[in-house]
Amino acid sequence: MARIYNFSAGPCTLPVEVLEQVSDQIVDYGNTGMSLIEMSHRSKMVDGVHCAALDLVREILNVPESHHVLFLGGGATMQFGMVPANLLAGGKSADYIHSGAWAKKAIADGKAFGDVNVIWDGKESSYMTLPDPAPGNLNVTPDAQYLHLTSNETIGGIQWKRFPDVKAPLVCDMSSDIFSRPIPMEKFGIIYAGAQKNLGPAGVALVIIRDDVLQQCSDDLPLYMNYKKHVDGNSMLNTPPVFQIWMIKLVLEWLKGKGGLEWAQEMAARRSQILYDMVDRHSEFYRCPVDRAVASPMNVVWRCATEELEAKLIKEATAAGLDGLKGHRSVGGCRASIYNAMPLEGAQALADFMNEFAQSNG
Repeated sequence: MARIYNFSAGPCTLPVEVLEQVSDQIVDYGNTGMSLIEMSHRSKMVDGVHCAALDLVREILNVPESHHVLFLGGGATMQFGMVPANLLAGGKSADYIHSGAWAKKAIADGKAFGDVNVIWDGKESSYMTLPDPAPGNLNVTPDAQYLHLTSNETIGGIQWKRFPDVKAPLVCDMSSDIFSRPIPMEKFGIIYAGAQKNLGPAGVALVIIRDDVLQQCSDDLPLYMNYKKHVDGNSMLNTPPVFQIWMIKLVLEWLKGKGGLEWAQEMAARRSQILYDMVDRHSEFYRCPVDRAVASPMNVVWRCATEELEAKLIKEATAAGLDGLKGHRSVGGCRASIYNAMPLEGAQALADFMNEFAQSNG
């Protein structure tokens, strides 16, 4: 079997070892004569996988007892509305940082449930930079229920390197860089992340919620929208997405075996540096539009001189086994998403291709 290098933003490449493990067990799990995804979600075997995945999240991210860990359906998009539904009832307000396409979606859903104050908007820079997180630089509303951030803008290719120190709890969409670096967990009231970047298949979101924030959540909500009910039910209020959670368990076991967050952070830096260096090497041909101080190690974006050259690069790269390099339709250009499961060899293969392409077309 010939595996290509998949640079898609998500769903994205997964560890080959995990895919092979699932392939071996998908029909007959644990010599039971049936698949795990055919079993009752109330069975001891499924519950064991579910709890093991939750425990691995706690262990690898160093989640304290003050925080609850949940697996919820609907992906991160569900959380855009679920967060304000729980925390903005009764005319409360929250602050948001508008850092790009995904922050924009969170802001829109926040406005459906309460007052939203956009305290910083990156429009002037075309969302190619972020504000200084140093104390006093963000004008946070005194009575804000929370400050919402997007830790890594997948489309724009920018990442918060440090998180703000503010009075309000931080609520953060970490879909595209969770499990790629250590997190100062004490700063966050809620962290949420869609699985389809560093964790597993699409269809489930990881949610981590601090207890004092949980106690502020509204009780006047439909059952599935209520964080308190999910915590009480250990995120098994209804039939959970068993396959996705099983995959998360296996991916986290793989990550732990590699060395955890320290390994992930080092590898992310090495992969991205290979590509940023190649862009700089051919600065007359390639251009990275983002502020390098906040350039993402997960999603490297660049432009060529013309859209025709970009289309040619993407077509020829795909033919060479380097897939998924087309930039998001809203911004164009080229983008390489290099999550935890992308080997260094993949980043180097792309850099070598970019070098040859620039020499042949410059």
